[in-house]
Amino acid sequence: MLKNVRVRFAPSPTGGLHLGGVRTVLYNYLFAKQHQGKFIVRIEDTDQTRFVEGAEEYIFKTLKWCGLQPDESIMQGGPFEPYRQSERKSSYKKYAEELVAKGFAYYAFDTAEELDAMRSKNSTLDEPSKYDINTRYSKPLRNQFTLGDEETIRLIQEGIPYVIRVKMPDEPETITLTDLIRGDVKFFSTIVDDKVLLKADGMPTYHLAVVVDDYLMQITHAFRGEEWLPSAPVHIFLWDKLFGLENMPQWAHLPLILKPDGHGKLSKRDGDRLGFPVFAMDWFDPKTQETTQGFKEKGFLPQAFVNMLAMLGWNSGTEQEIFSLEELIEKFSLERVHKAGAKFDYEKAKWFNHEWIKKLDAQELLADVQKQLQDNNIEYKDDDQLKTIISLVKDRCIFLNDFVEQTIYFFQAPQEIDLTPIQPKWDEKKTNFFTELMNKWNQNFSKSATELEQEFKTLATVKEIKVGELMMPLRIMLVGGKFGPGVFDIANILGQHETIKRIEFLLKKLNS
Repeated sequence: MLKNVRVRFAPSPTGGLHLGGVRTVLYNYLFAKQHQGKFIVRIEDTDQTRFVEGAEEYIFKTLKWCGLQPDESIMQGGPFEPYRQSERKSSYKKYAEELVAKGFAYYAFDTAEELDAMRSKNSTLDEPSKYDINTRYSKPLRNQFTLGDEETIRLIQEGIPYVIRVKMPDEPETITLTDLIRGDVKFFSTIVDDKVLLKADGMPTYHLAVVVDDYLMQITHAFRGEEWLPSAPVHIFLWDKLFGLENMPQWAHLPLILKPDGHGKLSKRDGDRLGFPVFAMDWFDPKTQETTQGFKEKGFLPQAFVNMLAMLGWNSGTEQEIFSLEELIEKFSLERVHKAGAKFDYEKAKWFNHEWIKKLDAQELLADVQKQLQDNNIEYKDDDQLKTIISLVKDRCIFLNDFVEQTIYFFQAPQEIDLTPIQPKWDEKKTNFFTELMNKWNQNFSKSATELEQEFKTLATVKEIKVGELMMPLRIMLVGGKFGPGVFDIANILGQHETIKRIEFLLKKLNS
């Protein structure tokens, strides 16, 4: 058991939460809980131009639905407040200036227009121009090196806007990251450009903020997506120069979640194109006024969603695929997280949901089914009856909203009835059978499905009609088609009056 484990998820409030982001949360959460540590959510909103109204609230609603609640965040508070980077603005500048004083960063005054011109002039088809060891000392760039210290001080005193850039080493170095999933990963310092650390508005970029905040919040392990690997050498360099590598968290870069064909990272566009969600919950974009459907609203259980995500890049080393959150906490290990990307398979995601619907008992599904019925203005008798119905139909439901179609005939007589399977073979003999069955059930309607079935079969024997020829008509009388659970279970729940009423209705229809 590791001591004092502290992990963090640091989303930007810029839109809906992609399932890859939720998987990062999940792996952080599992690792923290397994080691009795703390899971922190820190909002990284340093890029105010990308801030989207409602995104913060959406993130925490999603985590609550998934059952992955943080121990410290802007919601719960904690010993390292504030947990929103924009509220920590004043704490970053001193670290950026410390790097300048040590010679590991520098002031730059280039405007956006000047940088665009430089890139346009120096870029080639194969090699875009970068602000780095090859360009930082040359005009027309306007920085501490090309202007000199005296001019740099004068411009700062005059209030001319500037940024602070990291100064990657002049001499080539190999920067090594020991990744908990990938082992030793080596980077050459010469291929890394001089990233901006502090912007002209005084806000830090991700590169500075993530290092400073991880240090101040005593983060012990940092798990993030593979797409952040190219930024790792900058972060390792900053850790080394500011806080010492011995204080750096242990890193793990998680595999990408890939498109179903395995070619490239899964995106919202892929979901729109192929007809499945990629966000955990519905996301309403205030800019476009569009709503993107999420797994929750599609009809997924949170247990199934979390279970499915866990298996996208990890396995237990056994044949087991269905895991509760508690089981995942017990079984999870970084050693079994794959290096290669994991292809998203929507059919497999549906399988997980179906298995979880089958696994849960009626009481556990009750609230979700109640909501589905209420949303469709369907009234039911009481909770006990509804739980009985849920138990009968749940094995037939892939999504939670399937419960509407699979239960509606218990509460409303079928509006449309498919006579095709029975009309060609209908005859007077069958009419007499169902007429007598109604009379019998009018006098005495048994209290169990088993007794109703026995009475039905006994009458069929007396009338010398095969039971199989009568079962389908009865089913269609009660539900309107060739579907549903045991027909006598349905009759038992419908009760005497409604069962006889539906039989009588269809008899008139068949004989008209």
